Amino acid sequence: MNIYFAGSIRGGRVDAALYYEIIAYLSGWGTVLTEHVGDPALTEKGDDGPDDQSIYHRDMNWLNNSHTVIAEVTQPSLGVGYELGAAIALGKPVLALYRPSPGRCLSAMVSGCPDIRVTEYLSLDEAKQAICRFLTTMTPESDAHE
Repeated sequence: MNIYFAGSIRGGRVDAALYYEIIAYLSGWGTVLTEHVGDPALTEKGDDGPDDQSIYHRDMNWLNNSHTVIAEVTQPSLGVGYELGAAIALGKPVLALYRPSPGRCLSAMVSGCPDIRVTEYLSLDEAKQAICRFLTTMTPESDAHE
C-alpha cells in the first residue's frame, strides 16, 4: 500500500518529531511516499526540492500514486489543506489526525468535510490506534499493527 503522509512544513515544524514517529508507524503498513515530512533536518523553508514547481509536481505524482492519505492537521498549513482537497478530488480515503488544544480550533473545511475522517487524539499511542482502525478498514487482514 502506498501511503501519502501530510504534515506542516512551511506552516511550521513544531511537530516534526511527531511526524517522524507517525511515519515510522505507517511504514509497517506500506510504503510512505512522503517520508521526508518527518525529517528533522527539513526546515520551514521547505527546501526539499530544486524549486517550488518541482516540489509541486513531485508531490502531486505521489498523491496520484497513493492508496490513502493520512494527515496530521494540528499545525495549520496551506499546503496540507491543498493536499487534502486534492486527495478528495482524486477519491482517496483520507484520515486527519488532530490534537485539540485550548484556543485553537480545527478548520471547518476539514472538520465539516464528509469525505475526511477526522480523529482527535492526545498521545502518539492514540494516533497509532486511530491509524490502525482507519487502515484496517482498507486492509482487513492487516490488524496486527497496534
